Amino acid sequence: MRITFLGGTETVTGSKYLVETDNSKILIDCGLYQGYKWLRRRNREPLPLNINDLDAIVLTHAHLDHSGFIPAIYQQGFKGPIYTHHASAALCSILLPDSGRIQEDDSKFYKKHKLSKHDEPRPLYDEATAQASLSLFKTVKFEQQFSVGDFDIYLQSAGHILGAATAIVRAEGKTIGFSGDVGKSDDVIMSPPKTLPELDYLLLESTYGNRLHKPEDPFEVVAKLVNETAQKGGVVLIPSFAVGRTEAVQHILASLIEQQRIPKLPIFLDSPMAINVLDFYLQYSELIKLSAEQCNQMCKIAEQTRSVDESKAISEVTMPHIIIAGSGMATGGRILHHLKRLVSDYRTTVLFTGFQSGGTRGAKMIQGNDSVKIHGEWLPVKARVEVLHSLSGHADYLGLSQWLKDSKLKQGTSIYLVHGEPDASEAFRDHLNQHFNFDVNIATYKSILHI
Repeated sequence: MRITFLGGTETVTGSKYLVETDNSKILIDCGLYQGYKWLRRRNREPLPLNINDLDAIVLTHAHLDHSGFIPAIYQQGFKGPIYTHHASAALCSILLPDSGRIQEDDSKFYKKHKLSKHDEPRPLYDEATAQASLSLFKTVKFEQQFSVGDFDIYLQSAGHILGAATAIVRAEGKTIGFSGDVGKSDDVIMSPPKTLPELDYLLLESTYGNRLHKPEDPFEVVAKLVNETAQKGGVVLIPSFAVGRTEAVQHILASLIEQQRIPKLPIFLDSPMAINVLDFYLQYSELIKLSAEQCNQMCKIAEQTRSVDESKAISEVTMPHIIIAGSGMATGGRILHHLKRLVSDYRTTVLFTGFQSGGTRGAKMIQGNDSVKIHGEWLPVKARVEVLHSLSGHADYLGLSQWLKDSKLKQGTSIYLVHGEPDASEAFRDHLNQHFNFDVNIATYKSILHI
């Protein structure tokens, strides 16, 4: 058996792991590269495999860094099954077409304003292709075993977001775990990740491999920022991921208003994708901590702006207000138009809701860059920029360590660290080597692991 690391190595995007026997081939995750331009170029490079030989894709969860390349591989000819949890398939039915639509819109914008070096800038894939790729999805429940050729596979809950899973793959007498993204035990909305069974190999995410979540109360942090911004007469801009972070922010705001800890300001959810996702939290309520009443409050706290005209109308609001819009790393979406209008106003607070991949606009802003480029224009950053670390959907290195400790892993288990920036993976390897008797390695791009 062989594993080829085709993505999610030395970076937190583009997760793809090709698993092969002599008779069968599956791809665990099919993620989109985001962030640095040199990484995004990989999205245009052909995969080093014969797509017609690929038997199936197994998807751990719906975030685009794990699922966003599915329409592209479909466009290249893949027509096999994509196995994932019911909730992940539901979320992909929103996220993937939206990804295609954003790429189409961006291409048109760059062409219109001549912001691209190409005369005809083209999206990696369009909305129609993304929609068509959804026909390949085959849904399974957690713990439901299924087979693909030589492989016996099941998914178990990983917390993180709705439907997020760790994939357990057995073949040729070996058991391999693919962690996907592992959630926190004390997440605001999601239930804790299930512990691991005995494994021979584990591909383990290391997003927060060198960091600890601040021991902050997210309710207290949000209350303080909202109140201080409102007192200045400003706007709170929250670039937020449509799945997970947006819902957590809305739950926090709903709770704070109910407790009268913040004023009842106008709140706008300016993300058609996030609006569509909200219904799934009601549909799959057994996967989250909130009661039915709390879930309803979360879903109704913001005014939902679906159309472009409704989004533009927010600019006419003169009193302090809150805008929640995608994307979470400010790489695209409607948040850019609000940032363009408000980032140079000292009264504005920009509140990021978690990790920002290197090279993204969000990463540059939290690093303290004094200007930011939006739609080809450099704008001075005078707004207050903050990060709400405690809303991250990822366990930090102590959380991951506790997860491993609580699991049934035996001494000598081979662990390959993936989905982490180089410094994070290296620090996490050192930590694991100091505290566990595992064989810990860091995966590299296009390397092959022979099992």
